[in-house]
Amino acid sequence: MNTKHNNNVKKTIVHVDMTLSNNVTEKEGIIFLLDNHTGFFKIDLNTKKELLDLLKIERRYLQSFDLIYVPNMVGKTINSDFLKTYLEDIIFVELKTTKKYLPENPKGFFFGATENEFNFGKILNDKFLFCFVTLNEKAPSFVLLSIDELENRIRNKRIQYQITL
Repeated sequence: MNTKHNNNVKKTIVHVDMTLSNNVTEKEGIIFLLDNHTGFFKIDLNTKKELLDLLKIERRYLQSFDLIYVPNMVGKTINSDFLKTYLEDIIFVELKTTKKYLPENPKGFFFGATENEFNFGKILNDKFLFCFVTLNEKAPSFVLLSIDELENRIRNKRIQYQITL
């Protein structure tokens, strides 16, 4: 048996398991925010496209945010009329979630972020926030940080290449 091939298969399986686990944790983070905190809204792909089009922002940033946030807004249906009416109030939110115990969230938070997320945040400035959600039962919490606030807190940052062959 080709050991090298076998090791690659194991690495692929671990990567797929971690990706699935991260997706589940992210969905739990979205539910945590939607169920417990005012102003967060999950929008579908077509609504994301419409929102970016209204702001004349390239669609390549579709995957650079998970939610929108309109402070103090409750019980609204997100549709074209809503987007046009509240366009100036909408804040784009990129979610980062963990189940790790972080009593001083986001201190100690380890996460990945794409260059697109940072570029999108710089385009939008104060209309883009990273949301760090801790789902640990001892200390569930969330913290919203702007790009500037995040940059000031980063202790270590490295580049990782994602390559498809």
